[in-house]
Amino acid sequence: MEQLKLFRLVPIAAAGDQNWDLAPNQGEVVVRARSSGDARVVAAEAELDYLEIDALPGDGNSTTSSSAFRSEKLYTVIDETDPAYPVEGPRGVVAGKVRVDNIRPTEF
Repeated sequence: MEQLKLFRLVPIAAAGDQNWDLAPNQGEVVVRARSSGDARVVAAEAELDYLEIDALPGDGNSTTSSSAFRSEKLYTVIDETDPAYPVEGPRGVVAGKVRVDNIRPTEF
């Protein structure tokens, strides 16, 4: 069985930071992942993706690379040591709510 760790993704950019215009602030999220880099991927994969709806991305076939969770300017990743979250279990989001309104139209 794969050895996973717990990580907390915490927003670090100010609420008025222009980088939030590119992706919404999801708040704090705890994930079970292989590494801190994988924690960013796990959180991004929980968001709605272009592949799941009838729309096309501007770059490539997926939106996971443009997730706020992937940006070091928007989120930091720290080791989670709270015993309330079990280390055992599948790779994925353990706590927090990942919204699925992350895809924003470019025209209103």
